[in-house]
Amino acid sequence: MTGATTGVTLTASDGERLEFGCAPGQSVLDAAAEAGAALPASCRRGTCGSCRAAVTGGPYEHGSCSPQALPPDRRERGEVLLCRTFPGGDRLEAALPYPSSRIIHGGVPEREGVITALETVARETVRLELRVEPDDAAGDGCQFDPGQFMDLRVPGQDYTRAYSLANTGNWEGCLEFFVRLRPGGLFSGWLRDGARVGDRLTVRGPQGAFGLRETGPRPRWFVAGGTGLAPLLSMVRHMAEWQEPQPARLFLGVNEEAEVFGLPELKAVACELPGFSYEICVRRPGPSWPGPPATPVDRVAALLPDAPVPPDLYVCGPPPLVEAVAGAAAAGGLAPERVHHERFLPT
Repeated sequence: MTGATTGVTLTASDGERLEFGCAPGQSVLDAAAEAGAALPASCRRGTCGSCRAAVTGGPYEHGSCSPQALPPDRRERGEVLLCRTFPGGDRLEAALPYPSSRIIHGGVPEREGVITALETVARETVRLELRVEPDDAAGDGCQFDPGQFMDLRVPGQDYTRAYSLANTGNWEGCLEFFVRLRPGGLFSGWLRDGARVGDRLTVRGPQGAFGLRETGPRPRWFVAGGTGLAPLLSMVRHMAEWQEPQPARLFLGVNEEAEVFGLPELKAVACELPGFSYEICVRRPGPSWPGPPATPVDRVAALLPDAPVPPDLYVCGPPPLVEAVAGAAAAGGLAPERVHHERFLPT
């Protein structure tokens, strides 16, 4: 690395450019924040993949990261995690996979939220609803884009966890999440054993780059693994609210039928949005399950070759699911830029 500040230029998907300086030994993500621009990010340790970008010019060093957050083949193609990217020359240029509207200028909003609902909706899965006070400075109630997430922190604790929003932006300050209760999970353990309606949390956001892309009338297919349903539910709810005309279908995958959730919400969308359908895929169904064993990957692989119009795919779930769907899409002739995804890792 040089001893002088490196000029960094980031170009968003809508063509807007963000320029700032990066000091020696400073990551691009930290340098942007120091310049007053909060880029989509979550863990900041190279484990989640939220701060992905593609270097288009200039040398750099890349720190260690989880191969699930940045698979080796993507790294070979020049993709990076900005939290682990350190410029090594006079200038670094990179392309961001999201529009400039996802960059927050002036810091990520932080508010206090109150638990208004906490209910078990499937085995090891709860629905968490919070109410936050409207942002008087912004005058926007609680507005966010479908696909974004919030960082949640229990008061008095120093850990945060990121969860995708399942509802849509609103003026009432209502936030809805679906949380998997993982063994040993700090936040999910608190939800299981200590949280009660009326408890308060710190809510930081909205954040994140995952979201709907404007691609005209092309069909949209949504593929969810478990609680990866949350941001995709937000997207199809948004389509229903705005009566967007694209044909849409959603595939929800779980291991066993006891893990199925979200049916009332999906049925409501199907009633409100013409051209929307959904399928529940159970990998190991019991004798009472009406359908055969299946995964969302199976269904995408089977249906994609006969699709009259190739769809855009939106995928959210654990890394193996995301990679498998991407492989099925490639085998079915779908261009990589048609596959939009959000990986989540257990925390």
